[in-house]
Amino acid sequence: MLDPLPIALAAIATLTVVLVSTVKGTGWEPTEDISDEIVERRANSLPETGFPEPGNRAIGAGGGGGAIPAGGEGGEGELEEGGSASSGPGDIPEDEVEYFEVEFAKQGETVELANDEPILEQGEDQGWDLPYACRQGQCVSCAGRIADGPSEDFVEHDNQQMLDENELEDGYTLTCVAYPRDSFTIETGEAP
Repeated sequence: MLDPLPIALAAIATLTVVLVSTVKGTGWEPTEDISDEIVERRANSLPETGFPEPGNRAIGAGGGGGAIPAGGEGGEGELEEGGSASSGPGDIPEDEVEYFEVEFAKQGETVELANDEPILEQGEDQGWDLPYACRQGQCVSCAGRIADGPSEDFVEHDNQQMLDENELEDGYTLTCVAYPRDSFTIETGEAP
């Protein structure tokens, strides 16, 4: 049989410890919310960019964005004396524009795309919410994969900076700077 005296003494000791620690506390104080301070400090330490924050549409959520062309507020840029305008894959005279059948696998549709406009823009013209972030070939948010072979066989990139030769060989492309040069099937939202 158990002696009730030691049990009562143990219970009183336990209650005393709980009561003292509750009244005294641990001395721990929660820190103040510094998230606004950190955000402000980060904003002040980063240079301004001409494009939206990466990821703003990587999963597909509203808003458009684009770089401001040379010359500032959407005006025409000026060339230095004796300079010439550089031409890119989209600088094709209107009478030389060609159209190619491109199947968008995830959208389940085949459309004709012109070779003077990036795949991303033409997909958006179809009403599709395709992923993108920088629109300058400097990230992989807009990446897609051409299943038919090396992407360079089907598109021409305008200054893409993220895909290496092996990824191009595997069919990856950056839709924001890729101009169609043949018919193909593409899976958008596929990054290496």
